[in-house]
Amino acid sequence: MIVVTLDVALARAKMTVTELADRVGITQANLSNLKNGRARGVRFSTLDAICRELGCQPADLLAHAPDADGRHSTSQPRSRSAAP
Repeated sequence: MIVVTLDVALARAKMTVTELADRVGITQANLSNLKNGRARGVRFSTLDAICRELGCQPADLLAHAPDADGRHSTSQPRSRSAAP
């Protein structure tokens, strides 16, 4: 599973969710969803803006960890249908 460590990066930068949301140009609700691990995805442009404002790298915000049962995630990428 992917663990979001945005709260740690915010603390290091001494910045609030509200301030970062304003600087990045996304809603506070969407940033809070990302911070709390409820987001289903994040655009690269948003990740780029967050890293720019916090002075960090994507790896400072995201980490991979085993699932609760100790296994690594077994989810497969979605298959693409062949073009006609």
